[in-house]
Amino acid sequence: MKKIITLLSLVAMTAAHAQGTLIINNYSAYDFYGHVLAFNMSAPCYPRVSNIDPITVPANSHTGNGNQLQYDNYRDQFTSSLYPQAMWTVSDSPNVTNNKPWNDFQLAPGGTYSTNTKWGLAKFGMVYPGTHNNVPNFSVNIAVAGNPCYNSPVDYTTPNGANYTNIFTITSGGTSITYLQIY
Repeated sequence: MKKIITLLSLVAMTAAHAQGTLIINNYSAYDFYGHVLAFNMSAPCYPRVSNIDPITVPANSHTGNGNQLQYDNYRDQFTSSLYPQAMWTVSDSPNVTNNKPWNDFQLAPGGTYSTNTKWGLAKFGMVYPGTHNNVPNFSVNIAVAGNPCYNSPVDYTTPNGANYTNIFTITSGGTSITYLQIY
């Protein structure tokens, strides 16, 4: 009985890691080009985890057509996402930053970084499809509401009103999904 309880506790702990899922739905006519960050949601906001290489999510890539960016965790995204990251930048403090491969045990569900970080910030510029040419006035940093770490808006509308983006997290039953929506 003791072994069963220990095993169930271990499985629950691994399944309930804090990081949550990240989904980027790009409904716009432009490519998303940028970085996503997960961090400890209490000051001083460390550790922090971010992609090293910029992510490109093509125009019209969303859950409706199955082309959304979806990271269920730092490790498994490498084999399950359409936009995998081989390396992550991990900052333990302002002076300590390391690059870690996707399969590092600390990035695995239940590992140090996945249990102590949540998705919360996107730094990106929209670019014309298939290029790295910026779309004028469509570069932004946006962060989930209520975090003490980044003073960035939760949404952004381009000056001409043609495009809009927002970021939010839905939590249910101990599971959280952070959505970045781009229109």
